[in-house]
Amino acid sequence: MAGQRPIKFRLLELFSDEKEHWNNEIVVQIQKEYNMNSNFGRDSINFDILELASGGMLKSVESKVDEDGVYKKGFLLHKYAITDFGKVRASDACLEYV
Repeated sequence: MAGQRPIKFRLLELFSDEKEHWNNEIVVQIQKEYNMNSNFGRDSINFDILELASGGMLKSVESKVDEDGVYKKGFLLHKYAITDFGKVRASDACLEYV
């Protein structure tokens, strides 16, 4: 972990491995790293992922209903990948692709 940088920077860093990640898996990792173990923390991190996606830095590549309750039972889970724009923004933040 790279210190307590802004969460969105850390999210971009995690997606910079260019693999696809489910939002619930990334949320759990960030919750541990930033000690944000409440439901509010969980939803705040997921909102940050959504903002990165709405800003064009991540793209949803797959989704499914959370039938097992791994995040929130009945909610949609999304698998995201970093976009070329996200790589540029990560580079601008000195995270990767420098």
